[in-house]
Amino acid sequence: MKFFVDTADVKEIRELNDLGLLDGVTTNPSLILKSGRNIAEVTKEICDIVDGPVSAEVTATEYSEMMKEAKVLAKIADNVCIKVPLTLDGLKACKSIRTDLGRQVNVTLCFSATQALLAAKAGASFISPFIGRLDDMGFDGMELIAEIRQIYDNYDFDTEILAASIRTVDHVKRAALIGSDVATVPPATLKALVKHPLTDKGLEQFLADWAKTGQKIG
Repeated sequence: MKFFVDTADVKEIRELNDLGLLDGVTTNPSLILKSGRNIAEVTKEICDIVDGPVSAEVTATEYSEMMKEAKVLAKIADNVCIKVPLTLDGLKACKSIRTDLGRQVNVTLCFSATQALLAAKAGASFISPFIGRLDDMGFDGMELIAEIRQIYDNYDFDTEILAASIRTVDHVKRAALIGSDVATVPPATLKALVKHPLTDKGLEQFLADWAKTGQKIG
């Protein structure tokens, strides 16, 4: 499974990238707002840090305006992945961005398997089903991941499933078990994947025993 981090916080991105854990980054208008920075400026800085795709989202809702914004975003860096909403105009833009601009496209705000099917037909590089938001409404977001996985496998679609709106470590585990290609995760959740109380306890015991030997390595 690939790991993308869902943030526009350059400090967090640099830290995780230095650990060798990142395959890409996703941003959205809300994360840009939280960063307090200009979208072109912060996206360029992120693209300079991370080699993988960096999703930058259009804010227009009509096809022609989406395409104008997509061309602007594409000029920021070669690894910008254009993010569009799962609407009819967004799907039309997805196809055009792929064929005319030759850029990867992340189709976002997916909440049903049929939406995901349309995105794959439009040539989406990534489909972003929102797990946490479905859970908030009383549904099991993982069921959607499983449905999309089956449909994509049935027809050998190249579109990668990018599990989004992830809230917990368990979300990541279950998405990986189902076969999601990518998980885009908040920085704190990504760091939490390494944690386990028995790991901490075992390390504490090893260090205590090593201290008793009086030895040093090197």
